[in-house]
Amino acid sequence: MVRLQLKTVAVRPDGCFSVLLWDGRPFAVSVERTFDDRVVIGNGVYPCKRDFYHKGGYPTFEIYVVGHHRVLFHKGNLETHSEACIVVAESFGVLEGQTAVLDSAGGFNEFMRLADGLDAFEMEVSGR
Repeated sequence: MVRLQLKTVAVRPDGCFSVLLWDGRPFAVSVERTFDDRVVIGNGVYPCKRDFYHKGGYPTFEIYVVGHHRVLFHKGNLETHSEACIVVAESFGVLEGQTAVLDSAGGFNEFMRLADGLDAFEMEVSGR
């Protein structure tokens, strides 16, 4: 059963911006790094399994993307705060003159509360 939906609203030179829904309820936004207006995660359904973000020092989930290793959900604000991961936050905005996501701690913590008690779930990505 798909628990998380990631619906992309804009792919720009300064990031891929999406809205996150848990069981159909919107709760957060995200940014991912773009590479010549392309993203690492394409449209489709992906397994996500509980893991640990060693660089950040906190629990998270890994997204299993064929051909890639350690694509995670984590905190940040700009696309450059990630190599290919999904940065979760509360709102869209502008930071350092770039389109950004804001209140990442709040958005990421809400995501982890929704996933509390789960070892895995599926994520459906659309709009790319």
